[in-house]
Amino acid sequence: MSTARLEAYIDGASSGNPGPAGVGVVICSDGRVIKNISEYIGRATNNIAEYTALIYALQEALILKAGSIAISTDSELLYRQIKKIYKVRNPDISVLYNQALHLMSAIGEVSIRHIPREQNIGADKLATRAVKEAKARK
Repeated sequence: MSTARLEAYIDGASSGNPGPAGVGVVICSDGRVIKNISEYIGRATNNIAEYTALIYALQEALILKAGSIAISTDSELLYRQIKKIYKVRNPDISVLYNQALHLMSAIGEVSIRHIPREQNIGADKLATRAVKEAKARK
């Protein structure tokens, strides 16, 4: 396993709840952005989009052979569920939650923190852009 230490800022967006949804992920190494992900994921709730963004970040960390990743999210629900403060009750979220835990177990060290929306502008813009571009294609 690599010793690469990554940081990821994640966000999900949904136009309507549920509605057209997208994810935004900003991956950084040594304070520099090394990858931006902006992906339309179809019709979903905002919470599903948030979890999907987390999964994209974890998958990217594995591809980049990261030894550790520090994840920042403005989703209090996702943060509290991953930290086991809140239980996951929604069956659709449960599937994504279990997938995220599985991916996390394959990375040496994973930390997650809750940040204010203002500190997550990059990921927010990427998630929103994915939704807007998909709506514009229709």
